[in-house]
Amino acid sequence: KDAAAGAGRLEVTCRTERTSPVSEEGVAVTVKVGEEETVLRVFPGANGPLALRPRRPSADVGEKPPADYRELRTWRRTRFLAQTADTDLLVLGMEHPKVTAFELFDRTDVADELVFSREWLLSTCEHEWSLSGAALDVCDLETGDGFVFLRLAPMPGSRPEPCEDFAFGGNFSRGVAALANGYPVAELAYRGGAVGRTRALQAFQRCLRAYRPGRDGVFLSNTWGDGNRDARINEAFLLKEVAAGAELGVDVIQIDDGWQKGRSVNSAAVKRGGGTWGKYWDVDPDFWKVDPERFPRGLGPVVAAAKAKGLRFGLWFGPDSSNDFRHWEDDANCLLGYFREFGIEYFKMDSVTIRSGVGLERQERMFARMLEESKGAMTFDLDCTASVRPGFLGLADIGPLFVENRYIRPKDARLWRPQHTLRNLWKLSHVIDPVRLRMEVLNPLRHPELYGDDVLQPNRWPQDVPFAIALCASPLGWFEMSNLAPETVAAMKPLVARWKAERANVHGGFTHPVGAAPDGFAWTGFVTEAADGRGGYALLFREGSAASSYELDVSPYFAAAGAEVIGGRGTAAIAGGRLKVTVPSKLDFIWVHLR
Repeated sequence: KDAAAGAGRLEVTCRTERTSPVSEEGVAVTVKVGEEETVLRVFPGANGPLALRPRRPSADVGEKPPADYRELRTWRRTRFLAQTADTDLLVLGMEHPKVTAFELFDRTDVADELVFSREWLLSTCEHEWSLSGAALDVCDLETGDGFVFLRLAPMPGSRPEPCEDFAFGGNFSRGVAALANGYPVAELAYRGGAVGRTRALQAFQRCLRAYRPGRDGVFLSNTWGDGNRDARINEAFLLKEVAAGAELGVDVIQIDDGWQKGRSVNSAAVKRGGGTWGKYWDVDPDFWKVDPERFPRGLGPVVAAAKAKGLRFGLWFGPDSSNDFRHWEDDANCLLGYFREFGIEYFKMDSVTIRSGVGLERQERMFARMLEESKGAMTFDLDCTASVRPGFLGLADIGPLFVENRYIRPKDARLWRPQHTLRNLWKLSHVIDPVRLRMEVLNPLRHPELYGDDVLQPNRWPQDVPFAIALCASPLGWFEMSNLAPETVAAMKPLVARWKAERANVHGGFTHPVGAAPDGFAWTGFVTEAADGRGGYALLFREGSAASSYELDVSPYFAAAGAEVIGGRGTAAIAGGRLKVTVPSKLDFIWVHLR
């Protein structure tokens, strides 16, 4: 239409390519009119395209709506027209549409409710609405058919410039639109209601980062969670961690802040107000060299000890945020150096602060270069706990999301409670592929005095439950492994071993949250459609519920003829597509393989 109106010559090109070394191969269709360009990426494994359009001027997101009712109606319509003028307004033919908006929050050091949703039955008398968010779902309640928009952008509160993502209306147009705000958006069709939506969202995210067994969904350890910070980090301590990690069954030993020569503000070795955060190269060009006092022989002996036991290695790192990441090439060269010299593939990326679109673009270029030169082997845990960062959807291809810092240590407001970790995983999995979520597993026996007589305190749960909570995700051993009690290792080790035997079938399939939202007193959990297409799994938690048994209809996910308990405690039986489980004790779980 633009070309016909004289806006310029229409050019359409099509090519086969990958968005990155870790993505599926797809087709990129570029449509250019004059100087403006739209790119559509189509993946065979996705139920719809990923669209990147230039940002269009739209109604001011900060504009205050009028108070008068009649003026408000006119204002909403005018604004809706302005917002949707340069994008595709999808007019709905459904008689009974339901719109659901999902808003996600990062900065989890100060937020513990991470997912909020709002629903509208899109009546013909409904106002026009626009909003910022991660996803917008439109489902025909009569048929279960629908489509969902997924915005690949930092969370709204972490964007260099505020912008809205979606608009929809009832009375005026009864349509929905993904606004052209400069960030890519996927539009995915599905059938089967919420079950189909989950499949579509997870399948699409794996188009951006194809699931690779052995690289993704691994059990990674990091000693920072025990609260000693970097006080114990040295060669002798890490050699103990390697031995303990091999015994427990971890895949990757990761050193957090403290392995490097420079000192950050979080180091236990500096006085309050000392150290640096985000200006590493200016403070010391040798900041990211290995600490010669803590590791006088370098990292070689520790890495070699890990490899000898079949383990891999990881490091904490902080990209230099100063001057819009002007040192991004230095950061990339540094990590590529550790990858090439020692084969280190796993990096926790922390201390990022994005201040502009230029900064976000340089972060994208930094990760793209490292993925390219490592042929997709380097994996980055993107910290989502603080500051202004790409968050859950801003960089969806680089690796897992380090979701939260929770601790069992005195005078810390971020006190760990198992049901809260379970709740965050359960709620995030409505939008985010669980294998992308690095969920913490803490030592449940630490500092019971901090919880008083709390009936849900960690040491009242069986000691394998913390790992069970994370097994549908990417587990993070957030503890000093050499400091675990023998009974904790004995309880956790068999579950870790069984999980490692099943995880490719779990992570390669689709995982759905089921039951009630976890709150400490519910029946809740997950159902996974197995990657091999032969049934699946049910992971169910009896929190503080008084009911010892629970029934679940698994027929929307797969057909099942038999049930085998492979973890936890209790009994399970399947009949007529319904799974009935019994878990004798509160605060316990059962993991069932359904054939």
